[in-house]
Amino acid sequence: ESVYFFSICTSHHLTMWCIGRQTPEERRRAIVEKALGKIGGPSQVTLLLNEYHQLTGTNAEEEGKAKGKIHLNVAIIGHVDSGKSTLAGHLIYKCGGIDKRAIEKFEKEALAMGKGSFKYAWVLDKLKAERERGISIDFHMWKFVTNKYSISLVDCPGHRDYIKNCITGLTCCDAAILTVASSTGEFEAGISKNGQTREHALLAFTLGVKQLVVAVNKVDNTEPPYSKDRFNEISKEVSQYVKKVGYNPRAVAIVPVSGWHGDNLIQPSRNLDWYTGWRVERKEGNAAGKTLLEALDSLLPPQRPTDKPLRMNISNVYSVSGIGTVACGRIETGILTPGTILTIGPQNITTEAITIEMHHEAMAAALPGDLVGVHLKNVSPLEIRRGDTIGDSENDPPRAAKQFTAQMIILNHPGELHAGYTPVFDFGNGAHIACTFAVLKQKLDRRSGRVLEENPKMVKSGDAAMVVVVPTKPVVVETFKKYMPLARFAVRDMRQTVAVGVIKEVVKE
Repeated sequence: ESVYFFSICTSHHLTMWCIGRQTPEERRRAIVEKALGKIGGPSQVTLLLNEYHQLTGTNAEEEGKAKGKIHLNVAIIGHVDSGKSTLAGHLIYKCGGIDKRAIEKFEKEALAMGKGSFKYAWVLDKLKAERERGISIDFHMWKFVTNKYSISLVDCPGHRDYIKNCITGLTCCDAAILTVASSTGEFEAGISKNGQTREHALLAFTLGVKQLVVAVNKVDNTEPPYSKDRFNEISKEVSQYVKKVGYNPRAVAIVPVSGWHGDNLIQPSRNLDWYTGWRVERKEGNAAGKTLLEALDSLLPPQRPTDKPLRMNISNVYSVSGIGTVACGRIETGILTPGTILTIGPQNITTEAITIEMHHEAMAAALPGDLVGVHLKNVSPLEIRRGDTIGDSENDPPRAAKQFTAQMIILNHPGELHAGYTPVFDFGNGAHIACTFAVLKQKLDRRSGRVLEENPKMVKSGDAAMVVVVPTKPVVVETFKKYMPLARFAVRDMRQTVAVGVIKEVVKE
């Protein structure tokens, strides 16, 4: 029973809720001692605490290093089988986010299943189905510390069947690592018209992830291994594509790495003697280096809009035994403190924030960019869901949108789009809702925004348009001018992104 109680408290996504001690380590030890009662001694407490740190990706030393550092959320994205989870797991291990004993345990378990090469991927891929199939299904998060930042790394699934989970992961992030496999044929598959390398880069830019690092993975698997010519070929093509998406290629570091062998992750590799390093040029200041870790440290700290009313996007909801409902997600604008009376939209539920924690540490206040868990008072976990929005009841609370006017660009649709077209909209708050094109108001010039035609009968690929949209289900959206993160969206149909855009006006219920 004691071990079962402890396992509930230490599930990877859940926040530990305990009171009466000051430091996170003391609070954890208190709850373990309570779980063990008088059965176990100090050695069992220490053993369970070590197991806890492996489960959650935190330890006392890491938390000490992280204090005073800027918090940054980084997504790792790319085509399926490009080695994202392995790269993420090995980077976390090299940075001290997980110990050697845990990796050896994963290796032993992976070998027993005939999947020995997945030992680093299993740091993040925890679901049984993920380990059996060898692919990521949901997005997973882990914390590690660099010289400059305390990073929450979000590993997003690459398989197109789970693109909704990838989008939800991207909505939580400030920057992204676009992973491309350099193996023969793999890069070409990812960058092809239906490849997820293109799709993920486009979705990242659309959902407001404005900083990008490209990791050219599996350089140990080129012909010949660690080929300079192959890296240069991939660099040229990726630079051209990220420019089309909207990124400045001069501000994007392209780094050759081997996620499996660890080449060039945190130290320059002898196998890549020919690599002179990456260099980025931007108005905020230039940067240069050789490794992926240096590229992450070169990212600019994002601006945090603390002066605006509170908005928090819910990415997961949990029911914690003995505690109640915990909503996890990212603070987009404003400041959240315990005791705040909250409104959850679009359901218009009123509740109170009892406690707030981030990476299992209680917080006096949560700021924009923080990925937190909030213990909500008197709310059933069945009442709220992923994609809902939390706001302050007394300061512009979130309300459902009756309709909204959006400026969008049609990217890739084989036919004509008319009024009445009802695809799925993936919003910046993580909601996935079918919405109807009610009125095609204007056709616009893509570059200048100048009106080309009033009330067009149809729009097609390559056109920009102003469209009045009506959601088929209640959803909270905001205007780009006031709440930028909640105003972006992608339109998906036929398993591909057909349009992207921003919301200009909202009529609320």
